[in-house]
Amino acid sequence: MKINLIDLISDADIVVKFVILVLILFSVISWDIILKKYLYLKRAHKNSLKFQEFFASQSNLAKAFDKAKKINANPVAQMFMAAYSEIRKEHHEQSLIKDLTKVDQIERVLEVAKQRELSKLESRISFLATSGSAAPFIGLFGTVWGIMNSFLSIGEMGTTNLAVVAPGIAEALIATAIGLFAAIPAVMGYNYSVQRIKSIVREMDNFSNDFLNAIKP
Repeated sequence: MKINLIDLISDADIVVKFVILVLILFSVISWDIILKKYLYLKRAHKNSLKFQEFFASQSNLAKAFDKAKKINANPVAQMFMAAYSEIRKEHHEQSLIKDLTKVDQIERVLEVAKQRELSKLESRISFLATSGSAAPFIGLFGTVWGIMNSFLSIGEMGTTNLAVVAPGIAEALIATAIGLFAAIPAVMGYNYSVQRIKSIVREMDNFSNDFLNAIKP
């Protein structure tokens, strides 16, 4: 007997339908986060490396500041702009290296900027972790509920004919399948994002050290 997936979902119990709807919603949101986060993190990593190379070859901090303002999705450049803005409150560019005595204050500014950028990098990825861990269990709940109804139907009909009970069991199992379909990409997307963020954080730490060394008197 040929079973149509759409027919299975449309004939499913209202609870199973609700579970499937929730899982589909989880999947859609997860894919939206995965794609947007992939593009953003890739661009942030590339731009951060590019700015670090420019900073290393540039002795004029004012020019580096102008460069930083022109680059979007750049955590390292945002750290530099925060630190440089703090420096400019009390120092002129030409006497910056010689006169700066508040390195600890600048270090704190860099750390605050780093945490602010880290929050941007990590935004929404917690949903991927939640979806990856919860979706299989939500799907399993739908399956258990559907199978329970199938057994109740068997009792009412008084038959264990496979042709009679198979559609009900298939309706139940589809919830688990959709749960896995939602969870697997979410877990993979989360792991990718975490590793990419760790790489960007290392770049931010490296830049912070380089910048502090450059301005020390």
